[in-house]
Amino acid sequence: MSNPSSISGTLRCPRHLAVIMDGNGRWAQQRHMSRVLGHREGLKVVRKIVKKCGELGIEVLTLFAFSSENWRRPIGEVRSLMRLFANALKNEIAKLNKNRVQLRVIGKRDRFSKALRRSIEEAHDLTLGNDGLKLVIAVDYSGQWDIIQAVRALIRQVKTGVLQSDVITQDLFATYLSLSDLPPPDLLIRTSGEYRISNFLLWQLAYTELYFTDTLWPDFNEEILNEALLFYSQRERRFGYTSEQLAKIDAEA
Repeated sequence: MSNPSSISGTLRCPRHLAVIMDGNGRWAQQRHMSRVLGHREGLKVVRKIVKKCGELGIEVLTLFAFSSENWRRPIGEVRSLMRLFANALKNEIAKLNKNRVQLRVIGKRDRFSKALRRSIEEAHDLTLGNDGLKLVIAVDYSGQWDIIQAVRALIRQVKTGVLQSDVITQDLFATYLSLSDLPPPDLLIRTSGEYRISNFLLWQLAYTELYFTDTLWPDFNEEILNEALLFYSQRERRFGYTSEQLAKIDAEA
């Protein structure tokens, strides 16, 4: 169960906030701009939200930046997104490190350029020891891929005799997934009016509260974030227990 902190004594913060940042392209098209400019505007919002989450004491912020399915987009847009990601790593990492942010990137990486893979590793190594916000960027990520790669790893260990199949439990399986050392997301925010999780953290979102907003990502701001946090703070997270059981657990804590 989450152990949320308070915001101004009234709202509860999730330990782990996940965000599907959607709507950059539509935001740009509504303004007769190229979709790439929409993604650049979206990056500006990322900077603000990362800063705010750090101030609020949120432990983990996971952002869905580029799904495995997004490779199907026009090649020009994909190349621009990869350049934007590479430039963001180069330009933001010093500031993130100064603010004690630990940066992680999850996803397959095999379709990235060697230079981009090297930049990711350098950013990871530089910020590994930081004790502030853990910022996770999901790029070329798929929840189905995450589960499959965990299954493959377990199969290899069973085949080599490291594990016996009958010792594989739900908890053991989870240790082979991305973010296995972090608490699962308490709250997922999706922007742009879409009501689906789009193959994002499928296992990890099992008990996550879901908040959907019509706001396109470049228009997302602190006020909308606070609305989502208010929604979260009003939820009773029972995890299979009854309300009465939760009250007893809280009283005994």
